[in-house]
Amino acid sequence: MILLLIIADDFTGALDTGVQFAARGIRTRVVVEPEVDFTAHEAKVLVVDTETRHLPAAQAYDAVARLTERAQRAGVSYIYKKTDSALRGNIGAELAAVLESSGCSYLPFLPAFPQTGRITRGGVHYVDGVPVTESPFGIDPFDPVKHAVITELIAEQCNLPARSFPALAAGKNVPQEKGILVFDAADAADLYQTGYQLLNQGGLHIMAGCAGFGAVLPELLGIAAETPCPVPELDPRLLVVCGSVNPITLAQLDRAENAGFTRLRLTPRQKLDPGYWQSNEGKAELTRIEETLAVNPHCIIETNDWGGNQPTADYAAGLGIDRETLRVRIVGSLGHLLGSIFTSPSLGTLLLTGGDTLLQCMSSVGVRELEPICELESGVVLASFTYNGCTRHIITKSGGFGQESLLTDLAVRIARN
Repeated sequence: MILLLIIADDFTGALDTGVQFAARGIRTRVVVEPEVDFTAHEAKVLVVDTETRHLPAAQAYDAVARLTERAQRAGVSYIYKKTDSALRGNIGAELAAVLESSGCSYLPFLPAFPQTGRITRGGVHYVDGVPVTESPFGIDPFDPVKHAVITELIAEQCNLPARSFPALAAGKNVPQEKGILVFDAADAADLYQTGYQLLNQGGLHIMAGCAGFGAVLPELLGIAAETPCPVPELDPRLLVVCGSVNPITLAQLDRAENAGFTRLRLTPRQKLDPGYWQSNEGKAELTRIEETLAVNPHCIIETNDWGGNQPTADYAAGLGIDRETLRVRIVGSLGHLLGSIFTSPSLGTLLLTGGDTLLQCMSSVGVRELEPICELESGVVLASFTYNGCTRHIITKSGGFGQESLLTDLAVRIARN
């Protein structure tokens, strides 16, 4: 029976939280199916990606509320609303959906991810020492974060009371408040101690946070570990497929290219023209890409233009498409491309960056469920899936994670595996 349900709003976020349990030998499954059948899974931890990050707030609320209500009826002991560690998406609406559907009087929210430099202090969320609104996430072209004060962000999407509190040290009482309770955390110890006080003063039937709080939950909830899965041997060839525009990822791509990775940039036509990859020109380009992969052990396929994305913006303007259609077409094109070369003998280990990219690429080959195995680095998840009766492995990461040398470091690690 499922002990813990984790509700995520995108695919990479679902994986980076689910892996906190899988790496400890706890059977964990990640699925993209809001109407999931709870009785069909034998895992202790089930992570459901609702794909609600880019939906209108009201639709996101409805999807999360329905899932929470069904989990309640199924007798799931713990429900964890996984939020983005940079506060992107429908945070307020989805927290409200969990709280109002659960019958509980308050929802503890611990949004910090100290392991990756994201902390909460005085109710303000920081990324690498600056308020999140002053970080690259504040200028995200598709989903900019507009509030660093977390209660202000919540208030924008729901009418429930929300208050901020310091981390709960040993012996401190849980605030006797209703609504959404936001707790500070500067390190993993803050997360654990706050969680411990909450667990022992009313329980943690519902809770919220990102992979940071998720990492302390196995110990906190006393979930018994089974035998950890060994890290499998990976193909030393590495293909990075990137649909992220985050400056952190772009710096990683530049570093990898300078270290010898072959870098292929999709043109505006390839990204935005419907049916491009089915055209004669598109088919010829797919053949060229496969030939490139065959002779280059380390490759990058990305959707960013050289020197910025103005050429694609201009092309989109010429087509008369809005920003959301632009996003959908780009990730759809990337998914079709990968689906077309998925069975190629030239394809080695895959690294996909960005939740939209991961979802579209997996959907292109009909994969709706992944099994996380371990973290290769913080926020960088190794997972497996079954395709045409064969098990394949994939590395995933969110666009805003990792040091500049991440891709080159992973290439070296895979080669030594």
